[in-house]
Amino acid sequence: MNTALLRNPLVAAVAVASFGMMGHAVADSTDLEQRLLELENRIAAAEQRAAAAEQRAELAEAQAEGRLSTEEVEERLAKVERQASGEEGFSFNVYARSGLLLGEDRKSIEGGPYVTPVGGLGGAVGRLGNEPDTYAEAILNYRMQFDNGAKALYRTMLASGTTTSNDWDDDSNLNVRQVYAEFSNLPSFTGAFENASIWAGKRFDRDNFDIHWLDSDFIFLAGTGAGIYDMQLADNWRSNFSLYGRSFSDFPVDSEDPGDTGSTDSLIVTSNNYFGNWQWMLNGLSAADNDERDIGENQDAADSGFHTMVAYHGDSFFGLGEGNFKLALLHGQGLGAQVKGLGSDGDLTDDAAATRLGIYGTTYLAPTWRVAPAILAETSEDRYVEGDQYDWATLNVRLANELTENFEMQYEASYQWMDLDSRGYNGNGAAEGDYTKFTIAPTFKPQVGGFWQRPEIRLFASWSDWDEELNGYDGDDAFGSDGFTGGQWSFGVQTEVWF
Repeated sequence: MNTALLRNPLVAAVAVASFGMMGHAVADSTDLEQRLLELENRIAAAEQRAAAAEQRAELAEAQAEGRLSTEEVEERLAKVERQASGEEGFSFNVYARSGLLLGEDRKSIEGGPYVTPVGGLGGAVGRLGNEPDTYAEAILNYRMQFDNGAKALYRTMLASGTTTSNDWDDDSNLNVRQVYAEFSNLPSFTGAFENASIWAGKRFDRDNFDIHWLDSDFIFLAGTGAGIYDMQLADNWRSNFSLYGRSFSDFPVDSEDPGDTGSTDSLIVTSNNYFGNWQWMLNGLSAADNDERDIGENQDAADSGFHTMVAYHGDSFFGLGEGNFKLALLHGQGLGAQVKGLGSDGDLTDDAAATRLGIYGTTYLAPTWRVAPAILAETSEDRYVEGDQYDWATLNVRLANELTENFEMQYEASYQWMDLDSRGYNGNGAAEGDYTKFTIAPTFKPQVGGFWQRPEIRLFASWSDWDEELNGYDGDDAFGSDGFTGGQWSFGVQTEVWF
């Protein structure tokens, strides 16, 4: 990793302070949260059993009246039992957020986790009190179980996003982000494949994971293809294998004739391996004809690449107490230099190289106080132009104080340092500077408890500031635009829902 990240004293100081302040967790709060979750699950199961009992009574009545044979009743009863257990039937999942973000002049302002100049490279900052959009995902699931024990899952995911506050947006697009089928418990699968499942279609990889308060995945593998999960290659070795395809946009292949365009597809072959809490991921990428892309004299666009990730999924808060943490180190070259969104960037050079570090954790500091620190940092070079260099680091802390059963105060502090030398790519310049944001957010919930409890409605006030030098990095960037030059307050309200 480029030592510029390590040399910056403020980055190092904030990192040490962020993690050094964390105390031991309080087990009682964690136990209470777990008991509440178990109670909710028991209530849902009771509702399913009641519905199943009604169907069983109806079937018994139909049999007594001679409308159904014994065999038909037994077949339908078996299906009712599977639906009551959740192994079969329809389910619905949602993620949604919607909010209003206003500046000191009561006008809408720019925002979002990727608002800074380094946002286009994945440099996310804290999202609390910093999101001006409406985004919604609806996931439709149907599960089936067959007489031989085999199971099938069919999933469709619809999503749409907009930044307008109006009730109707003519520019909004509804996307089908996932459509796939997955089969498991196949009787003909034995040995290493006994517990494996296979899938095909368009999907997000099952094992993607993220830092929610930055709205940034550690790794985001998605596209259209096929794969197999959970091959048991040894007692402590579980492995996934997949092939994903993605498409790049049309690109000019002749600089003298902008109308002469080509297109290409990127392919990702991935092997994802788990050894206890450790994860090791290997990816090979290729994109036929992408080297024909015109990216400048004496430079070649990448048509292949390599990517790897080593991660640890901790079941405590860095060994200090109850909670959890995740840590990942990623490296990629060529097409693999887009280390988060694999296969999504066709403008990378053949010599591009990037290394990223991500860390986060969650715990309780006291019975009603919880904390979640996070670090995300990256260094890359020769990314889009020979000799370019992009270094950045984000430090973020989310803190919450549960005051009643339905109300809590949330606080968030974010700091981002960046040193960018684009060598003129896309008309950008060079800049080095800092971005800082602090947010306070009174939050209402049906029930508080834990970072993952939703839905919630929150009011917020945020103060953000950044070095003036960053305003001139990108002429099309929000930074430096009228009324958006740093050292200012923003206000708003937002809801966030998932289930």
